Amino acid sequence: MAFEYPDTLKYTDSHEYVQLDGDTATIGITAFAIDQLGDIVFLELPEPGTEVQKGENFGTVESVKAVEDLKSPVSGTVLEANTEMMDSPEKLVDAPYTDGWLIKVQISDSSEIDDAMSADEYRAQVEGA
Repeated sequence: MAFEYPDTLKYTDSHEYVQLDGDTATIGITAFAIDQLGDIVFLELPEPGTEVQKGENFGTVESVKAVEDLKSPVSGTVLEANTEMMDSPEKLVDAPYTDGWLIKVQISDSSEIDDAMSADEYRAQVEGA
């Protein structure tokens, strides 16, 4: 099954995406990850003001199949957590790249996403293209 991977985003091998807007990074999980998880029943995200580190856990997503750690693609300070998704995590499947974002982070080093994958690179990794 082919999923959408917007070209405006960068992707990690742990299936998070990041979109930069100045020094603010919007972070979420990809449609592929959501599909692999199945029915999402719980989402744990950090409070605003929490420090996150690149490659470190910032929360968890729980489905009927598994509990997975969420890893931050950048380091910085959490500005906002998407409480709507925490209240209704099943909505992640509807719009993972727009309304389904998880956290917004004021990044401390924008070069940290330089090693993230482009949409084509991520697609090739998950679909074997």
